[in-house]
Amino acid sequence: MSYHLLEADEPAPVIEERRNGRSAIVIAVDHAGRRIPKRLGNLGLPLWELERHTAWDIGALEVARRISAALDAPLVAQEYSRLVIDCNRTPGSDTSIPTMAEWLEVPGNIGLSEQEITARQAEIFEPYHSRLRASLEERLRAHRPTILVTQHTMTHIFKGAQREMHAAVLYEHDRRFAGIVLERLRRHNELLIAENEPYLVQLTHYTIPHHAEPHRLPYVELEIRQDLVTDAAGQTEWAHRITEALKDAEPVLYERYGAP
Repeated sequence: MSYHLLEADEPAPVIEERRNGRSAIVIAVDHAGRRIPKRLGNLGLPLWELERHTAWDIGALEVARRISAALDAPLVAQEYSRLVIDCNRTPGSDTSIPTMAEWLEVPGNIGLSEQEITARQAEIFEPYHSRLRASLEERLRAHRPTILVTQHTMTHIFKGAQREMHAAVLYEHDRRFAGIVLERLRRHNELLIAENEPYLVQLTHYTIPHHAEPHRLPYVELEIRQDLVTDAAGQTEWAHRITEALKDAEPVLYERYGAP
């Protein structure tokens, strides 16, 4: 008997908006939601842990939706919790299905069968990345300029360490677009905008290394501190700030490197 993770009445893992948007920007949100499939209960965790940064990128989807609306940019997001399967980690890596949520062990992720692991990949991870891949490929086949923006948020305190930056610009090897966006965001002198901090885009990460880097697709990964985007006012403020940076950066990218 085959094992299915999601029940028929549960939402699909992919949120897609403005598929035919006119912008060159395509926005992806890997950790948009904190939903747990009913079959998994609470993964053995207290309910309050499922509201914290360990379960999702707080505020990321709301910021991304505002940017998407302002730019008329396609948006693809994944609304099941990163604790079920992390859609920005390579399947099979140690952090793909995390056994720790910062300080707490995740009982529901320990000792999984191959069938259970495969179901999480097949029913959550693959549909999200298949939809994102299809969106990018459709645009490339139509010879439309395309820039990938991945929207994340980060906790302001991780394992007791305070993160002073307000936001960060991340990239792996290709700094073309990320560097220009960084220049634009750093024009806000009152803000501390970090570069490749508090971590790097690494080989175990998935979205940028698999959808952007191999195809020389311009991209930027954006992180905003979560305490700055917990309410509508903060989400609107940061969406406006990022929208303006992306709008300013796009023509500079073409001027410096040619249309992607």
